[in-house]
Amino acid sequence: MEIVVCEGDETGQELLIEALRVLDSDLLGLPIKLHRFDLSLENRRRTSNAVVTESAQAMRQVGFGLKAATITPAGADDVGSPNRILREAIGGSVIVRSGRRLPGVTPLAPIVHPIVVVRMAVGDAYGADEERHGATGAADEEATRVERIDRRHCRATAEYSFVTAAAIGAHVYGGPKWTVSPVYEGMLKEELDGASERYPDVIYRPTLIDAAYAGFIHEASESPIVMPTLNRDGDCLSDLVLALFGSIAGAESVLLALDAELRPGVVMAEAPHGTAPALKGKNVANPLAMVLACAAVLDYAGRAGDTAAAAAAAAIRNAAFEATARGVRTVDLGGSYSTSEVVDEIVRGLGGA
Repeated sequence: MEIVVCEGDETGQELLIEALRVLDSDLLGLPIKLHRFDLSLENRRRTSNAVVTESAQAMRQVGFGLKAATITPAGADDVGSPNRILREAIGGSVIVRSGRRLPGVTPLAPIVHPIVVVRMAVGDAYGADEERHGATGAADEEATRVERIDRRHCRATAEYSFVTAAAIGAHVYGGPKWTVSPVYEGMLKEELDGASERYPDVIYRPTLIDAAYAGFIHEASESPIVMPTLNRDGDCLSDLVLALFGSIAGAESVLLALDAELRPGVVMAEAPHGTAPALKGKNVANPLAMVLACAAVLDYAGRAGDTAAAAAAAAIRNAAFEATARGVRTVDLGGSYSTSEVVDEIVRGLGGA
């Protein structure tokens, strides 16, 4: 199996280095070849983002990628976000983030079942055309933003929401604010309604996004739920969902590029958190999300028919959750273990020294 590895910045890179220990071929009994690309801010500037494009091309060829957290500089004339470039270059359609109970960790809310946020990966507020009009600082200065979505990505978000719900026995809950924006946000609602007809066995509870924020904890106390969202809504909602389960660093994020039949063609997994510059060099950051990202890549290979990869994915997840259940946790999950000590225990759970 081949995986493209996009290296990153600060604590994000440190966590990637630690997490890659679980992808040892001898440890898993699975031949794995890593193709590494340096997506640090320094190298992105040096190459004018060519390295980002090259990593995306490699990902399209092999089908699987892992990405460390990277710095997005603030300046408009700088190299910008590599995440956006990667998503567009591989044809990313949806981002899947799954909040789940971590053994031994009490969630901040009484959530029993998993909550999966299926987020539109491109468009909406991201990459929108923005302008300001009038004198800077004047009371009548105006700012405008032109946002765009298309039916193809709405359809992909809706389809994968119902596919995911069918696979895990969940119901589809939530949606956009289609009453306020029947033309723009209504397009996603139309595709969700259409997907509901294609998957009649999946319970569908369309709910305006603001009401969904108010009610999703109650919904997840009864059964697993899948929440389809526009890009901006999903960015905010998924961070909230993951934090409620104990830490934003407790689960992976997966970007999917879907083919014409709406099946995953390219899979890129990463940790949903940022580079955490305050934790750089301290060996205290939680590696769980990056470790689970490694497992997610293997899991999707398993869904495509690679049974050895599926077994390796299950082994990594089991080792990670067993360590968490034994109290092997970093400080954000109420523990006292270092980053490397947590990965040491996961590696031991996989049969390593």
